[in-house]
Amino acid sequence: MNKLSDVEQRRPSDESGFRSRFLAKLFMGMSPADYSRSLVTPFNLLAAAILATSLPVFYMRYTQGLATAIHADHEYPWGLLLSWGIFAGEPLFAAGFVVAAAYYLFGMKHYRVLVRLSVLGGMLGYAFAAAYLLIDLGRPWRIYYPMLVNFGPSSVLFVVAWHVGLYVTVQLLEFSPSILEWIGSRRLHRWATSITVALIIGGVILSTVHQSSLGAMYLITPGKLHPLWYSSHLPLLFFSSAIYAAMSFALLLAFVAGRYFRKTCDQEFLSHVQPLTISLGKGAALAMYVYCALKLLALAQDNHWALLSTPFGYWYLIELIGFVVVPMLLFTAGVRMEKIGLIRFSAFYAIVGIVLNRVNVNLIAYNWNLPDHWSKIIPPWSENIMILAMITLHILVFRWIMNRFPVTRELPEYKGTH
Repeated sequence: MNKLSDVEQRRPSDESGFRSRFLAKLFMGMSPADYSRSLVTPFNLLAAAILATSLPVFYMRYTQGLATAIHADHEYPWGLLLSWGIFAGEPLFAAGFVVAAAYYLFGMKHYRVLVRLSVLGGMLGYAFAAAYLLIDLGRPWRIYYPMLVNFGPSSVLFVVAWHVGLYVTVQLLEFSPSILEWIGSRRLHRWATSITVALIIGGVILSTVHQSSLGAMYLITPGKLHPLWYSSHLPLLFFSSAIYAAMSFALLLAFVAGRYFRKTCDQEFLSHVQPLTISLGKGAALAMYVYCALKLLALAQDNHWALLSTPFGYWYLIELIGFVVVPMLLFTAGVRMEKIGLIRFSAFYAIVGIVLNRVNVNLIAYNWNLPDHWSKIIPPWSENIMILAMITLHILVFRWIMNRFPVTRELPEYKGTH
């Protein structure tokens, strides 16, 4: 009885100790008052202004209907919101599966320091893609219907919906060792690291099929999508372009971490940033050569050369030459001369090209022959505000995690466990 009472007497202090340690981690070692004062920065004030401005728009969208916030109808079901949030974003967010597969499955051990950062980028990206979808759905509370109630495995949208949900879950489990290290749960950490390889294999399968499924959705639109962008090879084109987009995104994530979160990075990560930049630049350049060849083969197979002399043909050439060939050559030059700045610029340039391609397929070249086409694809101010708010929130969440969790650093007590 005395021993039991001693244990019971110690519990409050243990709980109090855990609470104080948790709060210290949450406030990054500062008191709540000091932490609150540290939040008053120009960027945070700008972010607060953007989010505050967007609140009435989101309220209007969810209380008065989707039509009050975006230009959507039966001919144009998806506007800039999904063109940006899903179709343009998800190729970049494949960085998690590309880098994790390189390290765990292909034995490229020098990528180890970049795995968690890439997985974090992929996890947040897919989570926010789901958030964009919940904004754009007319009745978002019925999101589970196409997945569970109206079970339609023959629908590509059904496949995409399941892939997004499963992939977010897989990436969260892949990132869970970092969360558990921050919490200090050794038992769960051992379990999480033991299933990592299985998760990576599952993530690679899901992401591979998902990226191609995004292109497969447009196979049913031969009369709506402009012939220069429509191809039976769209699934392959979407998948191959996602490879170099993911590498470019991972490359820029490493730069952002080393530049803006340097205090949270250990020396091992910082020393690997430049060699990883060159390595990812090589991979991205090679993937861009493959993608460019596939684009030309698709164009030749469909025999649409004559369309290149039309206004849409000029736009197609701007996309192909200006945003595929040029960054591809810049990547090549940057890698050969080992110019880190040029490689990073090429990565950003290539990402702009991916965004342009997805917006072209999903918006500009879709229903291109309708008389009111151009008036329909220009997004209203409310849609732009929602996109800006989502980008701001994405950055804030990423920064919050980077400042706390061991993403680009290895805690001494967990060294060598992943």
